[in-house]
Amino acid sequence: MLRKNPTGHMPVVSETAFVDPTAIICGKVVVEDNVFIGPYAVIRADEVNDNGEMAPIVIKRDTNIQDGVVIHSKAGAAVTIGQRSSIAHRAIIHGPCEVSDDVFIGFNSVVFAAVIGSGCVIRHNCVVDGVDLPANFHVPPMFNIGKGFDLTRISTVPPEYSAFSESVVSANHTLVQGYRRIANELKCNG
Repeated sequence: MLRKNPTGHMPVVSETAFVDPTAIICGKVVVEDNVFIGPYAVIRADEVNDNGEMAPIVIKRDTNIQDGVVIHSKAGAAVTIGQRSSIAHRAIIHGPCEVSDDVFIGFNSVVFAAVIGSGCVIRHNCVVDGVDLPANFHVPPMFNIGKGFDLTRISTVPPEYSAFSESVVSANHTLVQGYRRIANELKCNG
């Protein structure tokens, strides 16, 4: 469901994206080509800063936002999710935040006030709070990373996790095409 926010902004969604009918996209949100937004996801850009302004939440092309993901931003700060990235089931991305290209953020993970470098893999049940991760970092399951965390304690992404991330993007790209075909069939038959 696409909804206007209190300041009057409506989401802008590419015709080649798929948004599940149970998802809610509200306000100043831009969804680019071939994006998959799964059931019960909530992407909400509706808070303003002290000047009454807000930056958009941008979901770049070929990215998938899976079931139950929440993306929001405090005080109108920007949130960008890069190309070919996967935000897995029930993850929370809260701005200000930038997730670069080719990133995987695992189930139930939380990212807040951070920049996640290209190619990073954040596994399930992790928290990244107020820390910028360089490119190609691997955050093991159930890790909490906050200010002052020694990033030398974590390694770069093993090849098998990069391959897994790529396979998730590919599978969800196929889902975009399949669900769009079904939606078109329903329109034609309805």
